[in-house]
Amino acid sequence: MLRTQSSGAGRFADFDLTRVPSPCFVIDEVQLRENLEVLRAVAEAGDIKILLALKAFAMWSLAPMISEHLAGTCASSLWEAQLARKHFGGELATYAPAFKASHFEAIAALSDHIVFNSPAQIDRFGAQAQAAGADVALRLNPEHSEAQIALYDPCAVGSRLGYPVSRLDTLPDAVSGLHMHNLCEQGLAPLTRTVAAVRPFLEAHKGAYDWLNLGGGHLITRHDYDRGGLIELLKELSGALGVQTYLEPGTAIGLDTTILVGEVLDVTENNGLVGITDISPTCHMPDVIEAPYRPAMLNDCGEVEVRLGGASCLSGDIIGSYCFDAPPQSGQRIAFLDQAHYTMVKMTTFNGAQLPSLAIWNSETDALRMVKQFGYDDFEGRLS
Repeated sequence: MLRTQSSGAGRFADFDLTRVPSPCFVIDEVQLRENLEVLRAVAEAGDIKILLALKAFAMWSLAPMISEHLAGTCASSLWEAQLARKHFGGELATYAPAFKASHFEAIAALSDHIVFNSPAQIDRFGAQAQAAGADVALRLNPEHSEAQIALYDPCAVGSRLGYPVSRLDTLPDAVSGLHMHNLCEQGLAPLTRTVAAVRPFLEAHKGAYDWLNLGGGHLITRHDYDRGGLIELLKELSGALGVQTYLEPGTAIGLDTTILVGEVLDVTENNGLVGITDISPTCHMPDVIEAPYRPAMLNDCGEVEVRLGGASCLSGDIIGSYCFDAPPQSGQRIAFLDQAHYTMVKMTTFNGAQLPSLAIWNSETDALRMVKQFGYDDFEGRLS
């Protein structure tokens, strides 16, 4: 089971959950700015560039703040590339396991860097990318696993993500950058081992590429991350290879910035107390089921254990077991911590579930503003 990376309630400990509709994401813009300031300081000290991975966090109403601190964004589809260019500043790197021919002209026009998954894709689209002014890059599979969960391991046997380094004798002539990614919410040690594993390949092809992107999964903003060690590692690597180094975290940007507020709808008894909520893992927090993992809950204490789940028809729509001081009542508010990354971007309306609203809170001034509330039209518009 994947471990939650939440460091606790923090500033949300005293937030009044009834101030927002239910369900609702509440983003603390103060914590977000602090995360971004950490990332900018690391980028400046290490002479690296950090991009926001839109696949993890794409709340574009916060784009001005994000663009103020980071070098740009990375996209994984035409729509993400369009969102990046419309709302975010800086560089745009676009990667997909394979590009669709009908989308590629638009992607090439939007992107500064295009990362291809195989030499065959470079053969097919590389000249078109260069004609549009985009750098051509190749994603490597370093064939070195560090991810704790197989679902999130890009280096698993048979992986479709990246071209195995063991199969590359030379780099395609068009390549000016290399990309690799094999981490998931991890510290410096796994990155250090990965760099050591792939370094012989990087050294062997020194001079054939101008930049190196070490992907995401770096939990740089967590309090115990060895940021000094990261800076030292990346400066040495960039200097030795003569390249510009990039990172593209997602979780690190949204870490501990957001809660998902919900409401208990009913409590029943079946081999213990079962609470039904308006937060559905399958609709609102799918990684809870897919990883799986147990998200941290605000005020998870007391002696009354309740198994919480959503109101969908999926029998496995279960969040987990949590403790209360007393059996929760219908209408009682609850909140789950650290819900910015890989949550909003994955929401669905299965069973006609209501999508959570989006609110931005300033924990210093206590100002709160609603930036999005979803209605029936959003549900109806998904199909026709």
